[in-house]
Amino acid sequence: MPQDIESANEQTALLLHVANDRRLSAIQQHEEASSIVKSHVTVEEQAMSGSTVGERLAYNDYSTIDWLHDLVKDSYRMRFIHSRKGLRYSLYTVFDDCSGWIAVAIIGTLTACVAFLVDIAEATVSDWKLGYCTRNPFLNREACCGDKTPLLGIASEIGDECRHFRVWSTNYGSSFAIYVAWALLFGVVSSSATMLTKRSLPTVSDAHGDKQNGGYDAPPQPVASGKSMYMAAGSGIPEIKTILSGFVIPNFLDFKVLAVKAFGAVFAVATGMCLGKEGPFVHISTCVGYLVGIQFPKYRDNGRKLRELLSAACASGLSVAFGAPIGGVLFSYEEISTYFPRKVLWRAFLCSLFAAMVLKALNPTGTGKLVLFETHYGTSYNPVHYLVFVLLGVAGGVFGGVFCKANFLWSKWFRSYSIIKDHPVFEVFLVVAATALLQYPNPLTREPGDIVIKNLLVDCNGAASSRSWVCRNEVRTDGRWEYVGWLTYGTVIKLVLTIVTFGCKVPSGVIIPALDAGALFGRLVGQAVGSISPGIFAMVGAAAFLAGVSRMTISLCVIMFELTGELEYTVPHMVAILVAKWVADALGKEGVYDLAQTVLGHPFLDLDHSLHLVQQQNALVEHLIPPPQTMAEITVDVPASNKVARGELAHKLALLRRRGLMDAGLVLVQNGGMLQGYIAEGELAFGLESVGAVFAADAAVRLLGDGEDGDLDLSMFVDRTPATVCAKAPMEYAVEMFGKLGLRHLCVLEEGTGRLVGVVIKNRLVAYLDGLKH
Repeated sequence: MPQDIESANEQTALLLHVANDRRLSAIQQHEEASSIVKSHVTVEEQAMSGSTVGERLAYNDYSTIDWLHDLVKDSYRMRFIHSRKGLRYSLYTVFDDCSGWIAVAIIGTLTACVAFLVDIAEATVSDWKLGYCTRNPFLNREACCGDKTPLLGIASEIGDECRHFRVWSTNYGSSFAIYVAWALLFGVVSSSATMLTKRSLPTVSDAHGDKQNGGYDAPPQPVASGKSMYMAAGSGIPEIKTILSGFVIPNFLDFKVLAVKAFGAVFAVATGMCLGKEGPFVHISTCVGYLVGIQFPKYRDNGRKLRELLSAACASGLSVAFGAPIGGVLFSYEEISTYFPRKVLWRAFLCSLFAAMVLKALNPTGTGKLVLFETHYGTSYNPVHYLVFVLLGVAGGVFGGVFCKANFLWSKWFRSYSIIKDHPVFEVFLVVAATALLQYPNPLTREPGDIVIKNLLVDCNGAASSRSWVCRNEVRTDGRWEYVGWLTYGTVIKLVLTIVTFGCKVPSGVIIPALDAGALFGRLVGQAVGSISPGIFAMVGAAAFLAGVSRMTISLCVIMFELTGELEYTVPHMVAILVAKWVADALGKEGVYDLAQTVLGHPFLDLDHSLHLVQQQNALVEHLIPPPQTMAEITVDVPASNKVARGELAHKLALLRRRGLMDAGLVLVQNGGMLQGYIAEGELAFGLESVGAVFAADAAVRLLGDGEDGDLDLSMFVDRTPATVCAKAPMEYAVEMFGKLGLRHLCVLEEGTGRLVGVVIKNRLVAYLDGLKH
C-alpha cells in the first residue's frame, strides 16, 4: 500500500509537470513569432473574414501575456529544477541562475557590433553626397582626411584642405544637383528596403455596428481584415513600449526586421533627412535581445521573463547610439519599460556596460572615446544665466508641444490621402526632395544631424576654432547678420521638416533632429548673451528641445553630460529640461512616442495617464461589463457532475475564434452564476484538439473536480483563482489591477451576491481608455 501511494504521488507530480508543459506550449503558440505558422492566429485569420458573430473590440489583433500566470509558471520550473539531485542537475542549476547575466552580456556585445557596422557604413554613404575618397571609396571623409577634415564640411573647403577627398564638383550648382540626386537615391533605397517588412495582423473592425442599447448586441457587418504594419519603419520605440507592457506583436523582433532596420537606417540617415539612428538602435538592440533570449528555454517559454530581458536589451541600444551607458539604463527605466524591478536594473547595467566596452574597443569614430561631442568650454556660468536657461526651457517646451500636435495632425491628414497611404516610397521621395532643397543652401544644416550638433557645440576659444565655419563667422567684425539669419532659418526649417518626416516609412528617430533644432536655437541665443561661450547655450538648448519633444527628464540629463563630458553643466540642463517638460505638458500631456502609439493604433496601458483620465469620469467597473450576447457566448454553466459535453465546448471555441478576440476565454460558473474558474482560448483549443484528439466527439469533458480514469480531463488548464472585482468598485481599481498586476482578464462580480456578471480583458480596458481621450 505505501508503494502504491508513493507511485500515485509520483504520477500526480508527473501529470502536473506535463500539464504545466502543455500550458506553456499552448500559450507559446500565441506568444512567439517563430511558431506563428502553427498557432491559432493563422486559423483565426481565415475565420474572421467571414465573421458575423459577437462583439468587436479595437485591439482584436493584439494578444497579451498573463504576468501572474507566467510568474507561477516560472516558480514551477524553478522548483522542478532545484528538486533534482546529481552533479548534472547541480551544474544546470548554476547555469540557469547565471543565464540572465550571460544573455545580457551577449546582447550588449552583439548590439555594439551591429552599431559599429551601421555607424561606419552611414558615415561613408553620407559623404558620397559630397564626394569620395581617392585612396579608398569606402572610407568616410574623416578617415580619408584625418586631422585636415574641416568641422563644417563645405564642398569648396574640402577640396582645399584635403587632397585625398575629391568633391564631385567645385561648381555650386553642380554640387547642389549631385547632392539632391544622391539623397533621393538613398531615400528610395531605404524606403524600398523597409517595404520588405510589411506584415498584416488579423483584425475585424466595427464599421457598421449597432451602438444602441449600450453595446454591440446587433452583430456588425464584417470589414475586410488585415491591419498593415511596416515592421522596420520609424523608431520602433512605440511598438517596443507596447510589447514590454505585455502585448504581442508577431514578427516585430525577427532577424529579418533587424537586418532591414540596420540597412535602412544607414541610407535613411545618409539622405540628410531630419531623422536619426538612435531610435532604430533601440529597436535593433531589442531584436538582438529577443534572438538571444529565445535560445534560452528560461526566456523562450515565459513571456514575463522574456520581457525582463528585452528591457535590459533596450539599455544597450541607447548606450551605443550616444556612448551613454548610464543614460541608456535610465532611458529604458524612464521611457520604455513598464516593469523594471531591481534585477532588471542590474542586468540592464551589465548589458549597457558590455555594449559600451565593445563599442569603445571597435572605435567607430576613430577618437578612441565614447564621448561623441566632447567639449571643454573652460568657463562657468553666473546666476544671471539661469534666466537664459529658463528661456531655453520655455522655448524647448513650446517647440515640443507644437511639434507633437503638428506631427499628429500631419500624420492624420497628409497620410490619409490614398496616393501617400498606398505608396509610402513616394512620400519618402517627396520628403527627401524637400529636405535636400531646403537644407543644402544653409551651411549649418547641410551635414548629417550628428555632425550638425558637433559643429554647433564647438568652443571658439579652442584649438579647432580656426577650422570651424561657425567660429569664423562669430569673430567677424563687419557684422554677422547673415550668420544669425542662417541660425534662425535652420531652427525653423528643422521644426518644419521634422514634423513632416517623423512617421515616414523608413527607419528613423526623432532624438537627433530635436537636438539639432535646440542647438541651433541655443547658439542663436548665445549671440545675444556674449558673456560666455555660445556653445554652452547650444548644449543646454539641445537638451531642452528634446525634453519638450520626448518628455524625458532624468535620463536625458545624464545622457547630455555623457554626450559632452561636461559634468559642470548638469544644473543648467536640469533647469532647462524641467521647464521644457512643464511647458510642453501644459500644451499637451502626451509626448511624441505616446502620440505615435495612437497614430499607429497600438494598445498601451499607461498607468499615470490612465488614472488621470478615469479620475475625471467618476466611473465604475460595471461600465466595462460586456453586452449580454458576449457574456452568453463566453460563459459555461458547469453541472454538478463537473463535466460538459465536448460539442458545447467546441461550439464555444468556434465562437471565440470567429469573433477574433484572441485574449478571450471561457468563464466557468455553477450554482446560479457563482464563479468557479476561467480557461483561456489557447489552452481550451490545445485541450480539445491535442489532448482530447483520441476521445470520441461526443465525450464529456471534465473542467472541475478531481479526474477519474478514462476522463477527458481539462481541469489542469483551468485557472481556479481568477482575479475578481466588485461591479460597483471605482474604475481606478480595474486600472490599477491591470497595470500593476499585469492581468490578462478580470472577472466582475455582482455586489452583495458574488454572482459573475462580466469578464473584462485587457484589450477592452485599453479601448475604453482610448475612448476617453477623444
